[in-house]
Amino acid sequence: MSALVADDEASRTSSPEKVTPAADPIEVTRARLLGTPMPADRLRGWLVTAFVGLLAGIVRFQNLGWPTDQGTPVFDEKHYVPQAWQMLRNGGVEDNPGYELTVHPPFGKTLISIGEYIFGYNGWGWRFTAALAGVLMVVLVVRIARRLTRSSLLGGVAGILLIADGVSHLQSRMGMLDIFLAFFVLAAFGCLLLDRDLVRNRLAVAVEGGWATESPFGPRLGVRWWRIAGGLLLGLGLGVKWSSLYFMAAFGLLTVIFDLTARRAAGVRKPWWGTVLRDLLPGVWAFVGIAFLAYLATWAPWFSSETSIDRHLGDSAGSGPLSVITNAISSLGQYHEHVLKFHESLVTKSESQHPWESKPWVWPMSLRPMLYYYEGNTTACGESKCVSATMLIGTPALWWLALPMLGWGLWRMFSKFDWRYGAVVTAYLAGYLPWFLNLDRQMYFFYATPMAAFLVLGLTLGLGHLLGKSGDGPERRSTGLLALALYVGLVVANFAWLWPILNGDSITEWRWQAELWLPSWR
Repeated sequence: MSALVADDEASRTSSPEKVTPAADPIEVTRARLLGTPMPADRLRGWLVTAFVGLLAGIVRFQNLGWPTDQGTPVFDEKHYVPQAWQMLRNGGVEDNPGYELTVHPPFGKTLISIGEYIFGYNGWGWRFTAALAGVLMVVLVVRIARRLTRSSLLGGVAGILLIADGVSHLQSRMGMLDIFLAFFVLAAFGCLLLDRDLVRNRLAVAVEGGWATESPFGPRLGVRWWRIAGGLLLGLGLGVKWSSLYFMAAFGLLTVIFDLTARRAAGVRKPWWGTVLRDLLPGVWAFVGIAFLAYLATWAPWFSSETSIDRHLGDSAGSGPLSVITNAISSLGQYHEHVLKFHESLVTKSESQHPWESKPWVWPMSLRPMLYYYEGNTTACGESKCVSATMLIGTPALWWLALPMLGWGLWRMFSKFDWRYGAVVTAYLAGYLPWFLNLDRQMYFFYATPMAAFLVLGLTLGLGHLLGKSGDGPERRSTGLLALALYVGLVVANFAWLWPILNGDSITEWRWQAELWLPSWR
């Protein structure tokens, strides 16, 4: 730990932002563009990533096949798990139109079917790829936090916090769709950050070469593969759930702002016009065009099958040599209309309200969790009455700090122009605010799954301030490190307390009641 902290201090001390005003103007501009460099402990950073990822694998995969409903799926697994099994049987398409439950794109269910193909129709089979996505999210959070904070220590802390989040944990152990959406969104966010650094590095080269300001609009930046990858990932996320659209809009806005500020930092005379003329259309292509093509690709089995749901609904759309294509697109469009009507009609009814329904204003602090599984007639705990339950609940030591995180993040974003908080807060709100657009709709806490990783990233940025800078002196750093360790310990202890009701372990009735801290948790 001490070696890691020492390396962390060295990385913070070497910031090029400390260039004096008397320095070479080119070097000043380059320093303004590049900011604080990545820490020099690259090998140690990957070792931290590997260790935290291994720990995540142990936590997420342990006893993955439990619980089940007498060998069948539990809660909303009952929708997606059989559909994924149908895909294995039917060449990638579902076959239950009678119940009109095929109301999400196919890609998430395709991912579930991979585990079922490997392990069969059992708990391990239908939860395997979800658990794998959960582990990969921890790895991504370590690398993203390291890039945001320029600290391998804080990167590892972020990974531990995500491991200890109850929402991320349970959703990684369910055959549902939300963890896949959260994974693709987080991966796209990582690509966005890599693209930002790539753009600034290319502009720094242009500044050093003296041609950054030859045009009033600044230089062309070439092919930006990380931005294209981000659009591809968001398109795959759209193939899981349509709520990826909100992140497409948010990340598209972020990339435009990143380009504008980079051109301004490079001394471009007309950065606004430069961004519009040089960056806007390629950005739209990446986050709309590439994403749309990736989304269409997730429907390939639907297009290729003659028995897909609504596959020939639009066969009267046209005739001629291109009618096969136009009719197929028309059929897919009408299928989407049916799905949209289903979601529009999915409203809260006073006479048939779901007992665990919740509205978005209670999500940030996890005030209304969800009971996924409950068995209260067992004796496995050694008592006459035991409880085995799984409840989707955010670890309070994390989620109860959501509002302070947002407040601090918005303040840093608007008063200090801290782009790191701007990126994280924007991503968090993209997963949250759109749910206020139609409050009559039935909503559930698991819709907040993509928000968890950005909550962790926002808290990690705040912990960086708590830790302090190397220039603060050894006493300040030691105090900051102690406070950081105590908080991480509190989160882990809180997660350990919730462990039985996150995993369906058999516990006494007294322990079950002790787990339910708030009246709204019951």
